[in-house]
Amino acid sequence: MRWICVSCLAALLALPAAAWLAETDKGRKKIVHVMEDESGLVIVQTAPGKVLTHRGGTIILPCHYHHEPEDTDPGRLRIKWTKVTDSLMFEDVLVALGHQQRTFGTFRGRAFLQGSDSGDASIAIHNVTLQDYGRYECEVTNDMEDDTGFVNLDLEGVVFPYHPRLGRYKLNFYDAEKVCKDQDAILASYDQLHAAWMEGLDWCNAGWLEDGSVQYPISKPREECGKKEAPAGVRNYGYRHKEDELYDAFCFTSNLNGKVYFLKTYRKMNLAEAMAMCQKDGSEIAKVGQLYAAWKLQLLDRCEAGWVQDGSIRYPIVNPRARCGGPEPGVRMLGFPDKKYRLYGVYCFRKNNDTGQDFGNEITRKGQSGVKSAKTHYTSDRLEPSNI
Repeated sequence: MRWICVSCLAALLALPAAAWLAETDKGRKKIVHVMEDESGLVIVQTAPGKVLTHRGGTIILPCHYHHEPEDTDPGRLRIKWTKVTDSLMFEDVLVALGHQQRTFGTFRGRAFLQGSDSGDASIAIHNVTLQDYGRYECEVTNDMEDDTGFVNLDLEGVVFPYHPRLGRYKLNFYDAEKVCKDQDAILASYDQLHAAWMEGLDWCNAGWLEDGSVQYPISKPREECGKKEAPAGVRNYGYRHKEDELYDAFCFTSNLNGKVYFLKTYRKMNLAEAMAMCQKDGSEIAKVGQLYAAWKLQLLDRCEAGWVQDGSIRYPIVNPRARCGGPEPGVRMLGFPDKKYRLYGVYCFRKNNDTGQDFGNEITRKGQSGVKSAKTHYTSDRLEPSNI
């Protein structure tokens, strides 16, 4: 049985809904507990497991609710979506009150309440980014009663190990976050690293993950990588000091809104010339994460070494063959040569022109055919984060 302090309940009932909602701290979750046999109980149901998409895609995070009893005024319902960023911290995504809704931060213009029926609290997120990966909370509140559910958003993509020109084990946690971002990626999660290990990733250098732990995947146990007798798996150094300790990074990237290609030229180039040639071709020099995404998701296969944005020399191999770097598929790396050497070609990235601006119109069209329009009531002064 759930319980609530009688004096607290009396005090809250004396306030209008907007007033007690305003007392909620931004980024912190406060739950009002009610007796299970109280009338008006809200019950929320979300999808088990994960929902899967890719960067640039559109995904529905499912959340449905019903009342006991069911004759509750829908105009008194508040639906709130937040992204769980830490055990006690939440990032505001969307709040809806009746037919009004508001989105926040990086989700503005990208997240909309689906509202396909009276019990649907699902949201659609358009143009999914790498940073959207993670755990979301759906909360439905009816005056004093609420219930919550969780949805995990996963991305198709590829994990890759990374170290800078300075060498291995030169990155603290914040440096690792930055280098991944600079190479069109984010720090990988444990689940992403584990999935990559299941697919055969084997790397004998420990790297930071997004939760502040340091780990590395071993598919082929050997003496120089934690002893040959140790079982295969993801080896874990635990949570390390984020500022003082130095390791490599495991980065994660997803689908590209564009194309990576090897630029054919009549001569080899140094790094500055390579960058200029990509620009002349209407592109930019490819980043490491873009090359990995092209290899994994677009099956780019090219047995020619080329410059990439960080000054390293790499080339992607999908179908291993003689003179192309060994028997396993992967992105080969030849190191960080002197940037002045005219010894290599270049990999360029050309972004698609699609801006994805038709999404709002698509939601509006759905609204006209039975789904509430998310464009009509986009903002409301009553739906600021301080009121939730």
